[in-house]
Amino acid sequence: MSEVNMQSLSLENAKIAVIGLGYVGLPLAVEFGKHRPVVGFDINTKRIEALQAGHDSTLEVSDDELTEAGHLRFSSSLSDVAGCNTFIVTVPTPIDDYKRPDLTPLIKASEIIGKVLKRGDVVIYESTVYPGATEEDCVPVLERVSGLSFNTDFFAGYSPERINPGDKTHRLTTITKVTSGSTPEVADLINDLYASIVTAGTHKAPSIRVAEAAKVIENTQRDLNIALINELAMIFNRMDIDTEAVLQAAGTKWNFLPFRPGLVGGHCIGVDPYYLTQKAEAIGYHPQIILAGRRLNDGMGAYVAGQLVKGLLLKRIHVLGARVLIMGLTFKENCPDLRNTRVVDVIAELSDYGARVDVWDPWVHPAEAANEYGLDLIDAPQLGAYDGIIVAVAHKQFAEMGADAIRALGKSNSVLFDLKYVLPRAAVDQRL
Repeated sequence: MSEVNMQSLSLENAKIAVIGLGYVGLPLAVEFGKHRPVVGFDINTKRIEALQAGHDSTLEVSDDELTEAGHLRFSSSLSDVAGCNTFIVTVPTPIDDYKRPDLTPLIKASEIIGKVLKRGDVVIYESTVYPGATEEDCVPVLERVSGLSFNTDFFAGYSPERINPGDKTHRLTTITKVTSGSTPEVADLINDLYASIVTAGTHKAPSIRVAEAAKVIENTQRDLNIALINELAMIFNRMDIDTEAVLQAAGTKWNFLPFRPGLVGGHCIGVDPYYLTQKAEAIGYHPQIILAGRRLNDGMGAYVAGQLVKGLLLKRIHVLGARVLIMGLTFKENCPDLRNTRVVDVIAELSDYGARVDVWDPWVHPAEAANEYGLDLIDAPQLGAYDGIIVAVAHKQFAEMGADAIRALGKSNSVLFDLKYVLPRAAVDQRL
């Protein structure tokens, strides 16, 4: 690396552009924006307008925190990021309808950056990918669009995001940050850059591929552990044993892992394993355990619906035309994040049985539910109207209601299924 490039890559001269202002990008832009010049870029003009007005609809960043980031400005104009020399990509990496990785957002972001990329610039990716994606899929796009040469004219890094939506304890600055770079010098620079805002410290991986692999197995490991507990719940249900009671007893051992059964959705756990399995298959290895866990977890929505149907039939309630209330639509509690929520699987399955399903979630904007899943949310449930009730998400509002208030939403003979252990065991008819 030339001396000229090293000077342009100094920590003091870093001018950052964060590409993608969702759950990952906005907190990052805000933290850097407290200390140095940052442009937060997103192609969603409505998102930019809301942030410029001082409000984050995802609720990950408060209005006060936006105000505190005095060096941060928001834009949907490419010209506003042209003067930056450090580009951090935080766009989604979803899967398609066939469970295949969809790198489209990542490729488009790389094309955008390529149009303004200059000698000495650094591009850092945070989006979850399979090992090799940064250098094999993204860098060639940067080279093609910019006309520059990798590791001669510009450089790359990978620092996987570890954002946990809705979590106000484990936040960007309090979670150890894994970093990496395409050369030893760039790796040091990227590590120092993140260390300047992450109080929990950093871990510099020996290569970009190692950092990519570390990220993708974090959530694959969780996915498999939850799949095991889900399968145990199915077994214990057939044996008429309360799964939660079993897990509490087993949890008295110091090294027992405290996982719980449930629906596995969201932007990470229900998606990331497919990035690893596709890459494995591309190099000639067919994963068995990982895909088995994915199949089991992907089938939990149908299992939950089937259990509720059994409960209705045992109480001699006709399933066809039965009214069912689903409490919660987001993929996790106390946040408005609908990405890859598997509650929709429960809704679809019950609808196939002929049930009439109402969905209630005080955290979700109705327009977003309609746009993402074609669902019309109800403003509030009717008292005494439902044959079946599923507490699908552990929102604080539902916990505060308590068993009696939730029971009051159902008919006298209704079935109450607590999917998230929000209520005492004695107060519900069914649990996982």
